[in-house]
Amino acid sequence: MLESIKSIFKVPELRNKVLFTLGILAIYRLGGQIPIPGIDRVALTEFFAGAENSLFGLYDMFVGGAFTRATVFALGIMPYISASIIFQLMGAVVPALQKLQKEGEAGRKKIMQYTRYGTVALAAAQSFGVSFFLESLQSPQTGLSVVLYPGWGFRMLTVLTITAGTVFIMWLGEQIDSHGIGNGMSMLIFIGIIAALPYVVRMEYLDFITNDKSILLELLVLVLIVIVTALVVLITQGTRKIPVQYAKRVVGRRVYGGQSTHIPLKVNTSGVMPIIFAQAIMFLPATLAGFAPGNEFMQNLAAAFSPSMTWQSFPYWSIYSILVIFFAYFYTAIVFNPIDLADNMKRQGGFIPGVRPGKKTAEYIDHVLTRINLPGSIFLAAIAVAPFFVINYLGVHPGLEQVFGGTGLLIMVGVALDTLQQVESHLLMRHYDGFMKKGRIKGRRS
Repeated sequence: MLESIKSIFKVPELRNKVLFTLGILAIYRLGGQIPIPGIDRVALTEFFAGAENSLFGLYDMFVGGAFTRATVFALGIMPYISASIIFQLMGAVVPALQKLQKEGEAGRKKIMQYTRYGTVALAAAQSFGVSFFLESLQSPQTGLSVVLYPGWGFRMLTVLTITAGTVFIMWLGEQIDSHGIGNGMSMLIFIGIIAALPYVVRMEYLDFITNDKSILLELLVLVLIVIVTALVVLITQGTRKIPVQYAKRVVGRRVYGGQSTHIPLKVNTSGVMPIIFAQAIMFLPATLAGFAPGNEFMQNLAAAFSPSMTWQSFPYWSIYSILVIFFAYFYTAIVFNPIDLADNMKRQGGFIPGVRPGKKTAEYIDHVLTRINLPGSIFLAAIAVAPFFVINYLGVHPGLEQVFGGTGLLIMVGVALDTLQQVESHLLMRHYDGFMKKGRIKGRRS
């Protein structure tokens, strides 16, 4: 492993890509510390204290803590992600976008341009909402307003500042895609989650010292983290290969086809999206209750849907798990179309041995995908639920759930595997040993 890491810096092209990516990530982290003008940082910190179990905590994890600090990068890359998902979902129902998706590279560039415009629009709308939200906040201890000088001046300045910051982040991600290593947008989310590690480790250490915890308990937590991480890697890499045979075709004097290949169907096709959707729904009552502190019904509803209060509640965890499984199937159905895949295979002379081309092939692929989605979705539900029980039974710091819980861990593992796969490809091209002596690292899209 150490020799492979040294080899990275022996290949000039790869070394420049790695250093360029690190530089971009450093700029991103620096921008995440610059606050919006007109904010009382102390009052803001006091308001967001203990906001982990809400949509604020979930969103803040994706942007590396920039939202609760009200910085120029408060929205992070999430408007771009939202715009991408919107156009991805629209591509399944809007004929014009379906046509663009089938036009190859030219269509992809056109959709990318629409996504950029959508990102600017979403960032402007969300930052306008953020300005009103910040004006409504007060410190629960002192009663001081978070915004020093509320009004339209603050609102317009906030919209301009946060929207410009979001566009700049989008540009940073595209620079990583063009000149760096790894997927730019995913790397920005990845570094935001990783940035919380030193704080979490420090808080767990202080908790260990002050509460006189057992060293065996800390070792057990460490072992559990390693085991869960290994299981996440296993399910992320898990693939069901469907054999495909291509018939021979004679074009002029050349013979094409005749080779055997396979369709790799991932066990976890939907990635981390089901957990994100399920958490958003389960955290919604607590978030709405924050806007209506005097509403007794909303407070009771928030308490019923709060994992910190109802971790022993079987109905709560049952609903949460069912939502994860449902969204795993729903998102897979949106992003993976067996009919288009079967039609493309038929046009290219490909077929699955023992299955008729066309409709029967689409039905067979859909049947296999539905079956492998079941263990994948159940595993996602288990990963989403398990950290809460570990925290409550073992008494570890709640920050560990944010970093090593279902959402954070799946993102970290997926992005790390993608990046390592790209690095290994560069090393093997230059005849260096990769990271694995036996087998190869498979990216999520391989």
